[in-house]
Amino acid sequence: MNLRPESEKLFAEALKYIPGGVNSPVRAFRAVGGQPFFVNRAQGARVWDVDGNEYLDYVGTWGPAILGHAHPRIIEAVRTAAMAGTSFGIPNPLEVRLAKLICAWVPSVQKVRLCNSGTEATMSAIRLARGFTRRDLIIKFDGCYHGHADSLLVKAGSGALTFGAPDSAGVPAAFTQHTRVLPFNDPEAVKAAFAAHKGQVAGIILEPVPGNAGLYLPQPGYLEFLREITAANGALLIFDEVMTGFRLARGGAQERFGITPDLSCFGKVIGGGLPVGAFGGRAEIMDHLAPLGPVYQAGTLSGNPLAMAAGLAALEELAASDAYAKLEQLGAALEAGMRAAARAAGVPMQFQRCGSLFCGYFTAGPVRNVSEALASDRARFGKYFHGLLAEGIYLAPSPFEAGFLSTAHTPADIERTVAAAGRVLAAL
Repeated sequence: MNLRPESEKLFAEALKYIPGGVNSPVRAFRAVGGQPFFVNRAQGARVWDVDGNEYLDYVGTWGPAILGHAHPRIIEAVRTAAMAGTSFGIPNPLEVRLAKLICAWVPSVQKVRLCNSGTEATMSAIRLARGFTRRDLIIKFDGCYHGHADSLLVKAGSGALTFGAPDSAGVPAAFTQHTRVLPFNDPEAVKAAFAAHKGQVAGIILEPVPGNAGLYLPQPGYLEFLREITAANGALLIFDEVMTGFRLARGGAQERFGITPDLSCFGKVIGGGLPVGAFGGRAEIMDHLAPLGPVYQAGTLSGNPLAMAAGLAALEELAASDAYAKLEQLGAALEAGMRAAARAAGVPMQFQRCGSLFCGYFTAGPVRNVSEALASDRARFGKYFHGLLAEGIYLAPSPFEAGFLSTAHTPADIERTVAAAGRVLAAL
């Protein structure tokens, strides 16, 4: 077991001044037990804590680090941008370049509005969908997390699911009365909702590959069905690609699955590790935003030059390399190795992967929605997590979060991870 006396001191201090000692709940290790460690350096596929311990990182700052930590091209872009000023509150050339690049990579996006977080992007997309359709109802899916905006924090995933409190205190019932929550991968439930609310549904929002209740995939034909039923009922299809965008492919999950949504939400990768969000879609919809239309959205730091520079550097590096082919190869090797390790140890595990996203559930049954995800053995995951951490391998400290690969990971890293997992699984 790695000793972490400095992290323990910092956590004790943090508890005095920060609720729970952390600034995002899942970091607190409540789902796995123990105390979080504190990091002061990251490079490539590794992070180092304040006690000098090194970890092979599969969290990747929860997705943005697709090129690994502290990529030289991103660091230099941020340094150059910072020398010219950290914020203007005035249009700058970098935001035009990034918007143009997003539209070029994602064919469904004709215009895009940049903002500061995934939560802001999804919140704004919902407002835009309601304003454009002049309807109130939104359909979301159980276990899909779309940030912590009040109207969407209903049966959510991510940290809310981890702590067993999907519905947050402080959200008045009136704020969620226009949100309908359905099970994922269940076409009949969607048909019934549209039948019960004819002409009232503004849109459906979903993670096309849900990654905030672990990771499970849309069943064959399901996304196509959602595209068809929304179009037939005059509702908008909104893809929350904050996690999957620019990660599963250049054009995100919509490219990988061949679906064209009406609106898309982005974040993570397009900020290169800095705070960012974006939402975009058909021009006729986006032109309903102020200053052209009646749907208001604004942000002091929207289009921040440092975030724009970092995002441009990340996307341009992805474009100039064989990143997606490499990530697919690494993912396939990890998937094959982990499944073999679980079989050899006689441990029931559903190892699920889509490109460079992955998750392992400790259950013998299939996982296609959040209710099946919740059947996973959480206590066993906690032991597994700490076993790998002792081996110097860092996974998300929750059984309901996805793991992330980066181009900085190597085949040797995958081999090391599989070998360590085999030892830990055998000891469970």
